[in-house]
Amino acid sequence: MTPAARLVALVTATALAGAGAPAHAQKDKGPPIVRDAEIEQLLREYTQPILHTAGLAKQNVQVIIINDRSFNAFVADGRRIFVNGGALMESETPNQIIGVLAHETGHIAGGHLARMREAIASATTQSVIAMLLGAGALVAAGRSGADLGQAGAAAIAGPTMAIQNTMIGYMRAQEEQADRAALKFLTATGQSPKGMYETFKRMADQVLYQVRYINPYLQTHPLPSERVAALEGMAKSSPYWDHKDSPALQARHDLMRAKLYGFIERPDGVARRYPPSDTSLAARYARAISAYRFSDPRVALGQIEALIQAQPQNPYFYELKGQALLEAGKPAEAIAPLRHAAQLAPNPALIQIMLGQALVATHNRAYVDEAIPLLQAAVLREPDSPDAYGQLAMAYGQKNDLAHADLASAQAAFMRGDIKTAREIATRAKTRFAVGSPGWVKADDLASLKLPQNALRR
Repeated sequence: MTPAARLVALVTATALAGAGAPAHAQKDKGPPIVRDAEIEQLLREYTQPILHTAGLAKQNVQVIIINDRSFNAFVADGRRIFVNGGALMESETPNQIIGVLAHETGHIAGGHLARMREAIASATTQSVIAMLLGAGALVAAGRSGADLGQAGAAAIAGPTMAIQNTMIGYMRAQEEQADRAALKFLTATGQSPKGMYETFKRMADQVLYQVRYINPYLQTHPLPSERVAALEGMAKSSPYWDHKDSPALQARHDLMRAKLYGFIERPDGVARRYPPSDTSLAARYARAISAYRFSDPRVALGQIEALIQAQPQNPYFYELKGQALLEAGKPAEAIAPLRHAAQLAPNPALIQIMLGQALVATHNRAYVDEAIPLLQAAVLREPDSPDAYGQLAMAYGQKNDLAHADLASAQAAFMRGDIKTAREIATRAKTRFAVGSPGWVKADDLASLKLPQNALRR
């Protein structure tokens, strides 16, 4: 994988586009997602107070970042909020993206997805009945010798259009309910709804011309002007309307945006966004990432060292240094900064996977012995990561533990969605384990596919 294809915490995976869809599904894959320890930690801190207030703290709701430059966020089930990288990059303050996350939390708390599925199921039944009635009208018209064109088409399309309008009206009502719920959550957590209003106002201004001539009943959301006007009235009544994000939180938000620009944009785009005249830490972060991706690694390492000197307790600067060294073919040198990053980071699983990769890449027996328990611990926190299983397989292979190497390889293939390979390798792994042993049981699960991913015996 090239540096341009991934963020600092490694791992590019497949988004779960539909409710209950397995991450490893080989067909009907959703959009690509990005994993990054720094960004995920920040979004976790953004959402936790809101989820707690919404009564969802125990539901393990996660924010999934989609590698897409457009501004969008949505929910697909009761456990995941999807947000595009573009939404993070365009949000100028933490409060703006927090407002969006609060709105999506409103959908989850309101049970809108379950209700929508019921409504869709009901509408589908009605559509079938309407279609049958329309077909009956066509048959009757044919038997009488009447024109089969407009009359039959209207008989079929009329009820279907009415059902569609009903469904769209239902979706608009859910959006309004989510707005109100978001305002309630923000007020309860002492946060301003101003960012949420600013975000939807900006979006409304962008699409105003586009929707001017569209039937308002065919909109899945309320018309922007109506929605923004209602939101403005409610938001300005909040006692926290003028409350601002703390400077420390704003600084972390700026670093998150800079990281995304550094990894996603080409050097000329980064230079326009963060010119050399901008000496802020965020700008230097973006330029260091861009230099690591496209310039002389020595230049990039010098810039990263300057970042570390500016914030010696920032784990993600050490992580960036480790990744730059690892991808420059210097895994032994990458170990120290990655170790330090893992020690400093509050949720280091993704960093530990990269550290395990560096340890394994040295082909040093002592380092491999260190990598195995490290990767095993990371797998417990990131059970869907094919990268962690792949590195674990290589570590076992270097120790000539072929049974566990095959099992880890099968698990990696399974997480990638390569079911055929997973079954083949797992079948071979079974022959290497004693019948009934834990390794044999895991291999049997994969070889026979008796259980879904989240029910595999560990």
